[in-house]
Amino acid sequence: MLSMIGDDGLGRFWRKIGRSLSALAVLLAWKAVGLAEADAQKRPNIVLIVADDAGYTDIGAFGSEISTPNIDALAAVGIRFTDFHVAPTCSPTRSMLLSGVDNHLAGLGAMAEFTASNQKGVPGYEGYLNDRVAPLPALLRDAGYHTYMAGKWHMGEEPEHFPAARGFERDLTLIPGGGSHFDDMWGAKGEKQLYTRNGRPLGELRPGFHSSDDYTAAIIRNIEEQRADGKPFFAYMAYQAPHDPFQLPEEWLDRYKGRYDQGYDAVRAARIERMKRLGLLDPEATVFPRLPNIPPWETLSPDEKRRSARRMELYAAMVEHMDANIGKLVRHLKDTGLYDDTLFIFLSDNGPEGTSVTMGPPWDNGTFENWGRKGTFIQYGAAWAQVGAGPFRMFKGYVSEGGIRAPMIVAGRGVSGSGRISDALTHVMDVPATILATAGVAYPQTHRDRPIAPLEGKSLAPLLNDTIGVVREPSDWLGWEAFGNRAIREGNWKLLRLCRPAGPDEWQLFDLARDPAETNDLSAKEPDVKARLLRHWDEYARTRNVVLPSESLLCGKAG
Repeated sequence: MLSMIGDDGLGRFWRKIGRSLSALAVLLAWKAVGLAEADAQKRPNIVLIVADDAGYTDIGAFGSEISTPNIDALAAVGIRFTDFHVAPTCSPTRSMLLSGVDNHLAGLGAMAEFTASNQKGVPGYEGYLNDRVAPLPALLRDAGYHTYMAGKWHMGEEPEHFPAARGFERDLTLIPGGGSHFDDMWGAKGEKQLYTRNGRPLGELRPGFHSSDDYTAAIIRNIEEQRADGKPFFAYMAYQAPHDPFQLPEEWLDRYKGRYDQGYDAVRAARIERMKRLGLLDPEATVFPRLPNIPPWETLSPDEKRRSARRMELYAAMVEHMDANIGKLVRHLKDTGLYDDTLFIFLSDNGPEGTSVTMGPPWDNGTFENWGRKGTFIQYGAAWAQVGAGPFRMFKGYVSEGGIRAPMIVAGRGVSGSGRISDALTHVMDVPATILATAGVAYPQTHRDRPIAPLEGKSLAPLLNDTIGVVREPSDWLGWEAFGNRAIREGNWKLLRLCRPAGPDEWQLFDLARDPAETNDLSAKEPDVKARLLRHWDEYARTRNVVLPSESLLCGKAG
């Protein structure tokens, strides 16, 4: 080590400790320096937590009345990102989260369930995380990390696409996109869902299984069983909660009883005011109006109010129950001395779910008193989804801000300061870039002897350690497409095209700094800006191989 310091460094060392130290003291001092250097170079553990369908304002630290003390505690020692963006639906976001590459290149240009006829067979629309990307867990595992996953996958249902085949050493996984939170294993349409443990299909789940409880227990168990070897770990905690159906353990069913009797209009207004007080929203910010198909709360009948409020009670309990499990994981890391060496990233995969569908067998929603138990499929619809989206336009499925702006909190190893709020424009593709940079893992040009798409995200590490305040230049831009709806973002400018009835099915231009709710179209006033962003769209569509669907879940004929 002495030879590595150089004469100048060695001289400074001698002057600092004093020439009167004994030879033994000198050797001990050098040993301390070496240990400090080794500690500084120790690679962090990484815990990546994803909530499924949680709205921007559904977390206490982002303005919610829902109790989320454990997530809020991470925000208190970390950074809240107020301008963080994802895709408007589950699997496209997850493909970017685990690749750092746009979903139209990574294999989820459309959700597999909703791939249009003209998109089938097109590269980038395989419906699974394809081989043109290098999965984040595979890169970390190759670099010496343990890699664990528990929760929802939704990126391929064949064995060669399972988490175990894409870099996860251990897993407990719901392979498809959603379904029961209990041990009955039912999917949304009544089909039996596929689960895997360590890459092998499970015939049944533990009696008494609940997704949030058991996924958390699996991650804790994996960490504990391999803790002794000293290797760092990457834990992907992909909760099903609070995705519908809203189902809870018995003791959680009435956690929020009576708390939403004031209705969705009052709760939404209270959240927006709380966001302003927390410094998350400008006091003069615009608010997207209640959708015309949603009746004012006061016009509902007593029975309609009772049933609507109950839906939101169950949803809120789902969020808090998830938070309680995050607390279990954090406490385990503290109890085992791993907490200080861990980087935590919490985010939601898209905006809140605003659609409601009628569910057939085996779901039984007939008995109001039974809602939230096994076999019921409770959703909450557009009115409460607007509550979750706060001031923003629309919700899940749409590339307006209510569908693509999500809460993100980063805390722990490598994060400077406590309780910071960042309004830097950030994207889900930045998460893998940040993790790789933090772990000291280079992104390759090839993976498994195949060429791969370049990493698109930007590392947030300099922002986390407070070296810089932004990671994108004013001329940098980001693009989105889903179900034929389109958007481009450059700085505070956003070009948006939503099909009817959500929009006019033509390009609109918004200044999100003044109008985060996307209510004031500036196309006529700023034609040069609109033209520039349209050129960005053309480049995005060409370079990411965007194929507008011939038929669309939201837009009908969109091509």
